[in-house]
Amino acid sequence: MSTLDGSRRQGRRSSGFMKTLSRTFSRSGGAPHDDVGDLPATKPTKTLSRRASTGHFHLPEGAIPPTAKPAFGQVATYKKLHKLGEGTYATVFKGISHINGKIVALKEIRLEHEEGAPCTGIREVSLLKGLKHANIVTLHDVIHTKDNLIMVFEFLSKDLKAYMDDCNSYIDLRNAKLFLFQLLRGVGFCHSRKVLHRDLKPQNLLINHAGELKLADFGLARAKSVPIKTYSNEVVTLWYRPPDVLLGSVDYSGDIDMWGVGCIFGEMISGRPMFPGATNADQLELIFKTLGSPSESTWPGVMALPEAKSNELGAYSPQPVNAILPRLDKQGGALLKSLLKLDPHGRVSAVKAMQHPYFNSLGPYIKQLTNDKSIFQAPQVKYHMEPALRMAERRRFETSRRASLQF
Repeated sequence: MSTLDGSRRQGRRSSGFMKTLSRTFSRSGGAPHDDVGDLPATKPTKTLSRRASTGHFHLPEGAIPPTAKPAFGQVATYKKLHKLGEGTYATVFKGISHINGKIVALKEIRLEHEEGAPCTGIREVSLLKGLKHANIVTLHDVIHTKDNLIMVFEFLSKDLKAYMDDCNSYIDLRNAKLFLFQLLRGVGFCHSRKVLHRDLKPQNLLINHAGELKLADFGLARAKSVPIKTYSNEVVTLWYRPPDVLLGSVDYSGDIDMWGVGCIFGEMISGRPMFPGATNADQLELIFKTLGSPSESTWPGVMALPEAKSNELGAYSPQPVNAILPRLDKQGGALLKSLLKLDPHGRVSAVKAMQHPYFNSLGPYIKQLTNDKSIFQAPQVKYHMEPALRMAERRRFETSRRASLQF
């Protein structure tokens, strides 16, 4: 089959999926409320026209007629404010909804005419439809035009990477514990729904002003029910990629995400990435220098992995956690070690990690919350405003104020 034929077939599959998605969303009735992940995704909107006594009156594509009310599934329902970021396939804008006046995030995925909706966008929409949780970003609306697939998300002010930068890489340990617990809640819910995120990193964790953390960017996520042979080891940003995947394994499950959780935990405590490698080999060496080199006795089957023989595993001894992360207490160190196990089968699950004594200071009620409840509804849970963060916000305010006075 030629590349062109393959692209056309992929385009037909993508188009068919979007039609199915539109029909599925349409059955929800389109009532405007907060949980609107099942609302209609439109097909490309045709230009509307009507004849008037003075000639023809044309509405631009996606525009709402003057007598119509803003509705879900329409481009004109949302106004772009400014660009937040841009990637290979998508651009994210800060926007506002004309339905309720709320700030939203608009993720525009560019559609290639030969390929239809990119698989990352299709995958993200289909998975997020079934992931309704307080620690997972909410998908409000989906709009399908001839040029873009637009996903409308709830807006959170910054990601964890920006948060750490604003805090000069020195997060209050109490907040780090809150962020970790929320991360585990979100990941645990995904795993209970048989979904692997596969790209956990600070940039994909969003935080609002109240200290609520939510998982975002499910473009690389995959349902665990998909046959293992379709999995890839080209997943997860290098610094957060587990050693089994670096050594070529594609036989992974929730353990791939738990390694990322451990790396993020360590980064919040130390203020710097745990394993900032430049290549796969460099990444493995950094991991083994810190956690010790694996062997068949400590990691059964390691030498059978595809890349094990071509990589020098070395003969490193593990470093004590308190030497690597002196700010972390004994219980926190024990939890970190259970997350960063070289052998994937030895890594703690998200559900078990949430039961760890490290979280006892948060009280018993936090572990009894329903999926839709924020952890801050538990009586002993409180977010502590970071002094450095307050100063950073003040600097931004003063800069904005000075700029406005110039006009």
